[in-house]
Amino acid sequence: MNNPYYDDKIVHLGFSLGINFMSYSVTESLMEQDGEIYHARVSSMLPGFSVGFITDIRLAKYLSLRVTPTLQFATRTITFKNESGHPFPFGRPAQQSMLSLPIEIPITLKWTALREGNYRPYLMGGFGVSYDFTNDKEGAILHRPFDYFVTFGIGCDLYFKWFKFCPEIRYQLGFNNMLTPINERPELSEPDYFYTNALSHLRNQAIVIVFNFE
Repeated sequence: MNNPYYDDKIVHLGFSLGINFMSYSVTESLMEQDGEIYHARVSSMLPGFSVGFITDIRLAKYLSLRVTPTLQFATRTITFKNESGHPFPFGRPAQQSMLSLPIEIPITLKWTALREGNYRPYLMGGFGVSYDFTNDKEGAILHRPFDYFVTFGIGCDLYFKWFKFCPEIRYQLGFNNMLTPINERPELSEPDYFYTNALSHLRNQAIVIVFNFE
């Protein structure tokens, strides 16, 4: 058995690398604009990258508290269409890509099973806050910087001689409406109004595959 006394430590430190698939939960406004109603959906979620740090505090034999500040890199594309199928006004494109660079601070609980040899499965869940550093005020859609979210997932501790490797998959769901409305965007040009007006709510959601090294 590798590293048999590893879990007796009160505090563990480490780092994480991951792949994220960030999206939006889209609610359409169904507002009529120039005789058209525009619909929207997230058409692509390009894989993003994440890097973070881990502080794990042992609370009980099978329970620990984890704080894992993480920086995410992601791009999401929203595709719009109108019901008539006519070209968009002013020759505007039907897609808008949005770059995200949020720093997240999740606070989670990790429930582990009994260790069997050099592996031990676990469940995790908790909540967190995030702040997005991207601020493209020239874009047709501007998302708000602050969000708060819940997260939950599963993983497995794999014990090696000098460290513990923990692959994990988790889901995150944000609660804040990330859409900045027209009345808060005096810099927005009129040709871009219909993109924001076509939307009512944008909420963050993501699937993240994480590789923890502790």
